[in-house]
Amino acid sequence: MKVGLIGFGNLGSSIAKRLSSCGVEVIVYNRTKSKVKDFKTVDYPYQLLEETEIIVINVFDSSASKEVIFGEHGLVKGDIKSKIVVDTTTNHYNYVKEAYENLKSLGAYYLDAPVLGSVIPALKGELVMLIGGDEEAFKKAEDVLKLFTKEKIYLGPVPNGTYGKLLNNIVLGIFMDAISQSVGIGECIGFSKETVLKILELGAGNSYILNVKKEKLLKEDFSPHFSIKAIYKDLHYAQDLLKDFKLSSFSMASVKEMYGLAIKNGLEDLDFSAILKLYKK
Repeated sequence: MKVGLIGFGNLGSSIAKRLSSCGVEVIVYNRTKSKVKDFKTVDYPYQLLEETEIIVINVFDSSASKEVIFGEHGLVKGDIKSKIVVDTTTNHYNYVKEAYENLKSLGAYYLDAPVLGSVIPALKGELVMLIGGDEEAFKKAEDVLKLFTKEKIYLGPVPNGTYGKLLNNIVLGIFMDAISQSVGIGECIGFSKETVLKILELGAGNSYILNVKKEKLLKEDFSPHFSIKAIYKDLHYAQDLLKDFKLSSFSMASVKEMYGLAIKNGLEDLDFSAILKLYKK
């Protein structure tokens, strides 16, 4: 089995390694080719179509997704008919609808398929995938998708996969901010990080995000699994969604601006748990 993969960042490379460990031959396109180690590469995205039926995309945002699908050397420049494009990027919902319709007009399939989880779940095959698009295409791709996911939730038409991911990331961003506030304030009044985290773990702060970020907070190891600039981008997309549906969230807006402040302080490429640095000041 061969699969094309576009995007060899933290999550994309982890998906590639997981697929490879399951016996899949992964062929990679990455903008910076020299960053790809131990995998066959191509010079342009459309070249993946010569050897693969399924292409998994994991890039930073909708602009990057649009470039690798519809750009000068994008997938549409090759023989894309009947191919399945699985876009795991956290995209803007309007772009997802556009990508689906444009690829459908070319006889190809587009799955709006963002994932919950980051590097470690990807390496273990434990991502959760939220899927919007044609169920027929989802079923055809399922044998590949099940290799790096523990659960796949089919949500119907596009952009429902993206809607689901944005709802998740509203909570993700707010939880990380709340935990970091407590730890930072706790240290300022004389508690150790260990003490504050133990209180949260046994009390109201006990959560998935506390469990997966506890060691990063303790060691202040902010090497990126999911960056500050990524959560800021996702919350910006979520704000657009609220505006379009005439909804509001004051808490999400204020938390988004805290991540914006972190970017202004030069923290954009660190893990989003590095927002703790702001609360320690």
